[in-house]
Amino acid sequence: MHCPFCRHTDSRVVDSRTSDDGASIRRRRQCPNCHRRFTTVETASLSVVKRSGATEPFSREKIVNGVRKACQGRPVGDDDLALLAQKVEETLRSAGSAEIDAYEIGLAILGPLRELDEVAYLRFASVYQAFDSLDDFESAIAVLRAEREQNERAAASDGPGASAR
Repeated sequence: MHCPFCRHTDSRVVDSRTSDDGASIRRRRQCPNCHRRFTTVETASLSVVKRSGATEPFSREKIVNGVRKACQGRPVGDDDLALLAQKVEETLRSAGSAEIDAYEIGLAILGPLRELDEVAYLRFASVYQAFDSLDDFESAIAVLRAEREQNERAAASDGPGASAR
C-alpha cells in the first residue's frame, strides 16, 4: 500500500476493524518513511457475469431499480427496497464466489421479494421466469397460497396454549 503523502511503497497496519456489518475491513496504517497515518477500507469485489459473458461490478442500485418497477403502486418504500438489496447481496456473498451469474441474482431476489410483497413478487417472477400463459400465473399463485396456508397452520399450532406444556 503506497503512502498517500510521500508515495513510499510500504506501510504498516496499526489497527484493523470490520465495518458495514462485516462486509469491509477498515485498516489504520502508518508510513515507515514519513510516519503519517492514513485509513484504508478493503472490500471483497463481487462481479456479475451477464448472459453475453461480459462481467461488471455488482450493484445494489441495479437491484433496487429492477425491483422498484415490480413494486410500482405497491406499499413498498425505498427503505424496504434498500433492505431487500442488502439481503440479496449478503446471500450472494455468503456463497463465497467472487463471480456470480446474473441468473443467480434473480433467484436470490425472489425469496426476499416474496416476503416483502406477493404482488410485486408475481410481477417480478412473471418477467424473470418468462411466464407465457395464465397457467404460469395460476401455478405461481397456487404455490403462494399453499405456502401461506402452511405458515398459518404452523402459526396456529404455535399459538398461546402450545408453549404451556
